[in-house]
Amino acid sequence: MSATTREGRQPDKLLLFTTVILCGAGLVMVTSASVAFAYTQHQSAFYYAERQAAWMLIGFVALFVLSRIDYHRLRPLAPAGAVVAALLMILVLVPHLGVTVNGARRWFDAGPLGTFQPSELGKLAFAVFVAHWIDKHAAQIGDFQKTLVPFAAMLAGVLVLLMLERDLGTSIVMVGIFVSIYWAGGGRVRHMVLLVGALGLGFVALTMLEPYRFARLTAFKNPWADPLGSGFQATQSLYGLASGGWFGVGIGHSIEKYGWLPEAHTDFIFAIVGEETGLIGTTLVMLGFLFFGLRGYRAALRAPDRFGVGLAAAITTWIAFEALLNMATVTNTLPITGVPLPFFSYGGTAVATELAAVGVLLSIARSGTGSSLGRTDEAIDRWRRDRRAPVSGARGRPSVSR
Repeated sequence: MSATTREGRQPDKLLLFTTVILCGAGLVMVTSASVAFAYTQHQSAFYYAERQAAWMLIGFVALFVLSRIDYHRLRPLAPAGAVVAALLMILVLVPHLGVTVNGARRWFDAGPLGTFQPSELGKLAFAVFVAHWIDKHAAQIGDFQKTLVPFAAMLAGVLVLLMLERDLGTSIVMVGIFVSIYWAGGGRVRHMVLLVGALGLGFVALTMLEPYRFARLTAFKNPWADPLGSGFQATQSLYGLASGGWFGVGIGHSIEKYGWLPEAHTDFIFAIVGEETGLIGTTLVMLGFLFFGLRGYRAALRAPDRFGVGLAAAITTWIAFEALLNMATVTNTLPITGVPLPFFSYGGTAVATELAAVGVLLSIARSGTGSSLGRTDEAIDRWRRDRRAPVSGARGRPSVSR
């Protein structure tokens, strides 16, 4: 075995280290942000922290197992996994099976572990399936009718389920996952522009037709116009970020978490991070996700086949894009969408699935074509060639010179 091959089979320790640091910081912040709400609702200050830690442990077990398994073994399971995820997303809509919170029905009761959200599992299941499907149909990737139409139909089916669950935030992230795979697999730019444009118009229509979404859009334009009504969450979030200053008020000393900021330990935990750790803390969190994105896309560029490229791009886009949306929401740069902050926001299914996805990403990185920084330009050039490469064989694998 050559030195390059041995090097390529080493795990991406920087990606793993970044994930561990983000999870550790996230668990600390969930504990701090949830103590008041947990005590008033469940008479236990660590109610949410304990459940988050349990789900995180499950996630790290999944990460370790999946990082040691060749990611190609997921391909035979891809269709079944997508079907199971879709069925769970349908079943959660059935009365008395799904749990309704604030008018949205998107959870199952998981007993002592809290709740289980099928759409979070669906992010990984659909990413694996779509990467498999794009690789299988690589020979027709530029064909409008044979590739784009069925691809758009699959995406539309998933989005319909998410809209029935009233989950606009996950819908936006799911679009990012699908489009990133299509792009990494060699899809045409004009097809993606057409698809994203049509989806954008659809989201605008849904926002205008749904009163609570339209109210969020109105509050986004000027939250201080109604600071005690529709703009309450946005203004309290900004107050929390501003009161943190440079270094924050200290871990555990937030004021906003004491009933002022709704969803302080879930979707708006980044505001508590800003209040307790200041600009220094929020900057470090942003840099952590930026570095995660760089390592993830680096693994995608060096993946040995089209399936690996698409899957690594999807997982990286999912986590980095979701983090970006959350931070933009908390800072009122974008309207409130209900997107959690990966590894930080309370949500057992989300953190466990994210860690499992990182395990797959580590497996792809382990199978890469090399890990030295000097090979980055070569990997980019190889990816560009692969997007235009002729395909051979029934499965449509790219003809790549290894």
